[in-house]
Amino acid sequence: MQICEIKKIIEHNSIHKTFFFDLEMKATAGQFVMIWIPGIDEIPMSLSYIGKETAITVEKVGEATEALHQMKEGDKVGIRGPYGKGFEIVGSKALFVAGGTGIAPLLPLIKKYEGEKHVVLGARTKELLLFIDELEEISSLHISTDDGSLGFKGFASDLAGEIMEKEEFDIVYTCGPEIMMKKVLDLCLEKSVQMQASLERYMKCGVGICDSCAIDGYHVCKDGPVFDSNILAKIKDFGKWKRNEAGRKVEI
Repeated sequence: MQICEIKKIIEHNSIHKTFFFDLEMKATAGQFVMIWIPGIDEIPMSLSYIGKETAITVEKVGEATEALHQMKEGDKVGIRGPYGKGFEIVGSKALFVAGGTGIAPLLPLIKKYEGEKHVVLGARTKELLLFIDELEEISSLHISTDDGSLGFKGFASDLAGEIMEKEEFDIVYTCGPEIMMKKVLDLCLEKSVQMQASLERYMKCGVGICDSCAIDGYHVCKDGPVFDSNILAKIKDFGKWKRNEAGRKVEI
């Protein structure tokens, strides 16, 4: 574990912040790090910036993320990683489907992908959309909001379905709420398009020992967090069940 200083904080809205660290990290888009917040907890976070600038984008959802949101530039956290299996670049035309903070692990991949890029960026409302300016510069951006406050009214998966009716893609990459990703998987299976998805599960160790992130014989921290459509189609729990911090299966 390295003790790292928070060099810069960008406040996107009331619940999202991006934290930049004094750390140059070699990682693949889609990999994650374990962030230790002194006196609170250690949590897994996807990397939203990779390379000379290393950063995570955090949604305030619980005790640990609340504590992280209260930290200031100059404060220190522990970082270990990167861990897990990231995205693999496929083909020359890709569709990226992101729901909420699901755009965070996709952002470095979108920047690296050299082919034609279409991005569906979804959020509950327009104030919660992330990285719009960056994405408009590097891709063909399609926006969806649950409440219709900007762009398409509905879920990112619904907009992705409409785009896939008009355009053909070599690969679909997705990250966001699991129910959304399951809908994207069904679209891809129907159209025989490859897909890669980044899954989120409760993690304690990050290296495949504690079993808290197990899903149908796979460990999300080690075998994932990125899985391809061939594996996802066989995972019965995908889009249905996950384990809570006590290890009990709960419905998604």
